[in-house]
Amino acid sequence: MKMNHQNKGTAVGLCAIILWSLIVSLIKEVSHYFGATGGAALIYTLASVLLLLTVGWTPLKQFPRKYLIYGSLLMVAYEVCLALSIGYSTTSRQAVEVGMVNYLWPSLTMVALIIFHKKRTNWLIVPGVLLSMTGIVWVLGGEQGLYIGEMIANIQTNPLSYGLAFIGAIIWSAYCVITARMARGTNGITLFFILVALVLWFKYLLVKETTVLDFNLRSCIFLVLAACAMGLGYAAWNVGMLKGNTTVLAGASYFIPVLSSAISSVLLQTALGIAFWQGAVMVCLGSVLCWFATRTQKART
Repeated sequence: MKMNHQNKGTAVGLCAIILWSLIVSLIKEVSHYFGATGGAALIYTLASVLLLLTVGWTPLKQFPRKYLIYGSLLMVAYEVCLALSIGYSTTSRQAVEVGMVNYLWPSLTMVALIIFHKKRTNWLIVPGVLLSMTGIVWVLGGEQGLYIGEMIANIQTNPLSYGLAFIGAIIWSAYCVITARMARGTNGITLFFILVALVLWFKYLLVKETTVLDFNLRSCIFLVLAACAMGLGYAAWNVGMLKGNTTVLAGASYFIPVLSSAISSVLLQTALGIAFWQGAVMVCLGSVLCWFATRTQKART
């Protein structure tokens, strides 16, 4: 009975991985109708409502003070960077590439844990980080693969999107490292999403976009799907982490880049060449090597 209960928790956690794999393509579709900022604001507003209904509200007095301050700042900054980096992308392929840059966070998190928390590791961390970085260069190098000149030219076409995605990866790794001990079991995701929505609405009102909010059946369907993928994804992951097999879920999460790219390729109707898939696999394998580097050392200890 206990094992069955854990299997259900693991299954719910795996649903979160599938939902998160939809985020890049859905955010891009929503931005077509509502603009980068307006679309993101609508997504997080609706996602906040879903989280209030599923996860619920955590009273502010239950938050450790440091987690309330630093957790809020880092989570809001990351989510804004993620949503706007995809929303500001000019093409469907660029949206997928920007999403791939964001998936550098697992490797960056491991590096941050080693530097700041003196986490024990082994030699696998070096090829893991190098493989992830090489994978990103491979993805951004176009069909020529490992070509620095093409990668630089590609980034120069839209430095804002690529820059936000990379900054977001750094911020999320910082969130994982800094707030891990501060949270003390407190789930602040509902509060954080509400804050993200408020920040995005403030930006929307402050800097008017040319895109008018276009509410129609198709745009509303994409909006609801994006909010569900974002909000329910976090809710399902929380259940998986609490009740499921965390080792299985952590390992499976590192393959989100490939799954996300495959789904985005279909939904956004954009062809991704062999070089892109080679780079995506490198990013995944690099993250897995970083994970093994710390897991193996922990097991030995």
